[in-house]
Amino acid sequence: MNRTMTSGPPASHVSNPFFASGEQNDFRRDVFEGLARAHKAIPCKYFYDERGIELFDAICHTPEYYPTRTEMSLLKKHAKDIGALAGPGVNVIEFGTGSSAKAELLLSGIDTPASYIPVDIASASLANEAAAMSQRYPDLTVAPVFADFTLPFALPSVAAQGRRLGFFPGSTIGNFTPEEAGAFFHRCARLLGQDGVLVVGVDLKKSKRILDDAYNDAAGLTAAFNLNLLHRINRELKANFDLDSFTHCAHYNLVRGRVEMHIYSLSFQTVRIDGRLFSFIPGESIHTENSYKYSVPEFEALAQASGFITLETWVDADHLFSLHVLRVAHQ
Repeated sequence: MNRTMTSGPPASHVSNPFFASGEQNDFRRDVFEGLARAHKAIPCKYFYDERGIELFDAICHTPEYYPTRTEMSLLKKHAKDIGALAGPGVNVIEFGTGSSAKAELLLSGIDTPASYIPVDIASASLANEAAAMSQRYPDLTVAPVFADFTLPFALPSVAAQGRRLGFFPGSTIGNFTPEEAGAFFHRCARLLGQDGVLVVGVDLKKSKRILDDAYNDAAGLTAAFNLNLLHRINRELKANFDLDSFTHCAHYNLVRGRVEMHIYSLSFQTVRIDGRLFSFIPGESIHTENSYKYSVPEFEALAQASGFITLETWVDADHLFSLHVLRVAHQ
């Protein structure tokens, strides 16, 4: 997960969103396909409607959810180190419309960045992010790209010249399986080009108690965030999910090294979605998210096998989170 809601009026010098991958009309298809499976699942990228973004912003401030504040601390401490490794005049490409505060910390350490290019499928948060960043950096070219960054996409012409720096914070890489993460890194290597740099935040393996608490906060915000996916399906796909008949659960799967998030049915029930019927039995789940955790050697091995060389790795004092600076290997 990697979102923070931003606000502010549109800035006139922000370029119009570049529609790199065409219109995004996949929600209905992915919901239908996911609920028709023997083991029901819906991609976690659909968490982030307007309400989902608000809820995740609140989750980031809970005492249990350590990743955001820990990564922010690492970025603040090492922004200038990252800037020195990246060099001056780079084009900064952020995969996912993440926290503007994180992007600001990164940009603060870079000598005269050439452009800032946020890439996301959530058009409202993408526009807000771009406007906020342009207001804070009036001399910076801000060129949002409306695209699913988990698929190949093209960059706007502003990034044609100069070195490219990819930014993928929030341990969002953990939402991919290791195989999917490797494929994503290979695409990143091609996109960033020769000697391109990639900055990645990665959540570390740790005790089950810390992880279970982080995804089951006492205030119930993560539960509301997870169940909001059903709200979205009701609203956008003419469905009739009864949210009182479902419950949130998240747990750390030690064998697979990942936190799994599910929505469980509490009864026998049938849900109608845009004219189609889907049945549930008690205890049946919709698998909504995985969040893989890595040791530092595990992640560095994954990066190396996927077209990158590790330049630097930093870990906080409590060994909760890591920040990696990678360089594209010679192609």
